[in-house]
Amino acid sequence: MVPGAALAFPRDHGSHPTFRTEWWYATGWVRTALGRELGVQVTFFRNRPNVAERNASAFAPRQLLFAHAAIADPEHGRLRHDQRASRAMFDLAGADEATTRAWIGDWSFALDGATYRARIPARGFALDLAFDPTQPLLLQGDAGYSRKGPLPHQASWYYSRPQLAVSGSVTIGARREEVAGRAWLDHEWSSEVMAPSAVGWDWIGVNLDDGGALMAFRMRDASGDALWAGGARRGASGTEVFGPRDVRFAPGRRWTSPRTGYAYPVEMAVRAGGEEYSLAPLIDDQELDSRATTGTVYWEGAMRARSGGRPAGRGYLELTGYGAPLRI
Repeated sequence: MVPGAALAFPRDHGSHPTFRTEWWYATGWVRTALGRELGVQVTFFRNRPNVAERNASAFAPRQLLFAHAAIADPEHGRLRHDQRASRAMFDLAGADEATTRAWIGDWSFALDGATYRARIPARGFALDLAFDPTQPLLLQGDAGYSRKGPLPHQASWYYSRPQLAVSGSVTIGARREEVAGRAWLDHEWSSEVMAPSAVGWDWIGVNLDDGGALMAFRMRDASGDALWAGGARRGASGTEVFGPRDVRFAPGRRWTSPRTGYAYPVEMAVRAGGEEYSLAPLIDDQELDSRATTGTVYWEGAMRARSGGRPAGRGYLELTGYGAPLRI
């Protein structure tokens, strides 16, 4: 992939099966009618494993689908999560090329008109949510070409939909509650998103309280230093795109998982452009063990952002590669 190509919509809302890896990532904060705050996550991954490409059988695993869903609930004290995996075949699992529609059985994430809809009947909980855009697409990097490493091909096509208005319901056990809030959607696809020396990344997507949006990331090497970094901040005066020198992550307090022993910097200071943000989690235990599907363990958590000592926004922090190097 090279910069300069133009993304085209609605086509690029759909899947890109010639690329190796792709995901649709929705994360958000919602509030129940009783005032409880929850974090919610719905993710569908598509993978081209480059096997059985010439096999004419409909059962050949030419495309694989994975899905993760989670609720961060302070009353529970840890992440509730579930996951699914399937090869793409018949109407059992797949990802449409014409528009956003990914599904595995009765789990689905789809663009219906202008609204994204997630229907996730998971084990122990269920999500039935609508995500309505309130702002234009935010193309990351150079018009959607997002560099992830020192070489030009270490990149992805990447756009975000910040400040999505969320409505619908969350069910935990037999308790169903109507919810409303704000969410962030990332759609990203690539064939080589990581340099060989990268072990993982840190990423934030924040819906700012003033109506703006902030995305920042860094790719880390084994020593914890940044191999590459970038991001963007949308504000009233336009969008500022950040390069590697504009973004800095400074890990703070760490939380150690009682299950894996992995230690994650769940509090973080982030400099993006001329602004400093401090991040703190809704709850510490937001580790997601996806070894049964994507083969990794990572921390994906609802967090609050502050700037200048004042509340600045709410979003999600993703921490990968802290237990073992991430391989995509």
